[in-house]
Amino acid sequence: MSCKAIAALFLLVTLPAVAQKKDPDVHVDVRPDVKTGIESTTQYPTIQMAMDHAPDAGTGRVYVHIYPGVYHERVIVTQNRPRMTWIGMGSTPSDVVITNSLNARTAGGTFFTETVEINGPEFEASNLTIENTAGNTGQAVAAAVRSDKAIFKHVRFLGHQDTLFADYGRQYYTACYIAGGVDFIFGNATAVFDHSELHALAPGFLTAQSRIKPTETTGYVIANSRVTTDLDPNAGSPHNTFGLGRPWRPYSRVVFLNTELPAGLDPAGWNNWSKTSNESTAYYAEFHSTGPGANPSARVPWSYQLTAAEARPFAPLNFLRGPDHWNPEREATNIP
Repeated sequence: MSCKAIAALFLLVTLPAVAQKKDPDVHVDVRPDVKTGIESTTQYPTIQMAMDHAPDAGTGRVYVHIYPGVYHERVIVTQNRPRMTWIGMGSTPSDVVITNSLNARTAGGTFFTETVEINGPEFEASNLTIENTAGNTGQAVAAAVRSDKAIFKHVRFLGHQDTLFADYGRQYYTACYIAGGVDFIFGNATAVFDHSELHALAPGFLTAQSRIKPTETTGYVIANSRVTTDLDPNAGSPHNTFGLGRPWRPYSRVVFLNTELPAGLDPAGWNNWSKTSNESTAYYAEFHSTGPGANPSARVPWSYQLTAAEARPFAPLNFLRGPDHWNPEREATNIP
């Protein structure tokens, strides 16, 4: 090798890499008082119009400032809309409501009912409500989330059966409120619900996680949270309770960490969905549950009570880190 070639190689391996310059962020508004959507390229009357027509941010992020109101629409964030951030501009999440009322019977199946469908990666939402008001009519999804590195902060998800379809990718929910009756968090995402409230409206199950094989890194972790309910196990029916989860697919995995559980919880905790073989494949566990529903000795024998060492891999940052060392807690603090 010549001296010039050696010198060029030396420069190549010693010069610091030049960071790729990030494109400027884009900011748009959604306001009920915008009538046509053609006033400018930054103001829209509906959230879907903003998703369809907001300027491209390139490598930056699109911030959608949603002003107080009730938005009666179905919204789809497509895969070619990465890095969208929705910010509710009200004083509380109840000031900005995205609502619809489709159920599986009227829409042609569960997966046609969602009020909001999120497919673009690195989606964020803060300070708003997503709801499906179909009520106790069968499957009726409020939000379907298929977004890797998604963050929801101070977001309310309201429904009854199948409220939140946490379906794909790493997802972090912090300071959120999720209400439902039957299987109201379901799917096969790698999801953490941190410092949040899960509210059971009726006898049923909080989760129906659907991990298909033991090598998948998916599952749900409910950490540092509290579970609440309207159910009173002492008021009449002995079945006036709910369960922590049942396996939609054989290798379903759900772990509760440092979470408060109410008296309305069925002491058995978990259910095999009428299939004994699921007991040897599903992974259901708790660590340091508190409250009147914390009753380790009464749990089904095929569930787990974890030691501190066993619980460590399920800590939010460990569970969601991935090969790119994603830190959703840090990123969540930067969301307005």
